[in-house]
Amino acid sequence: MIPYIATTEDITVTVRPVYLDSQSDFFEKRFVFGYFIRIENHSLVEVQLLRRYWRIEEYGGRVQEVEGEGVIGKQPLIAPGAEHTYSSYSILNTFEGAMEGYYTMERPDGERFRVVIPRFNLRALAN
Repeated sequence: MIPYIATTEDITVTVRPVYLDSQSDFFEKRFVFGYFIRIENHSLVEVQLLRRYWRIEEYGGRVQEVEGEGVIGKQPLIAPGAEHTYSSYSILNTFEGAMEGYYTMERPDGERFRVVIPRFNLRALAN
């Protein structure tokens, strides 16, 4: 799994995508991709992940946008020097695509800021 890494204001996001062949169906145009995310807080204060935004591109130009609260039903607090990890998935109609986005974070003083989720490629390739 190739890691894709971005750091914004001392918060590092690492994404590792993987093609889930056993859950995909070429004839039904259903290509399932999992991704593992690690969010590391290198700042001096706790941050809370409030929202997420995804831009999902499929081969051929179709774009889907997804926005909502937290990640997998949580709005985690991430202490200084700590990390939060989770995994999720996306289903595409094509064998290739890309995802990118951002998290909206909040510091203890109420200041909100965006943390970049690096653009990562999704490819259903035979191994």
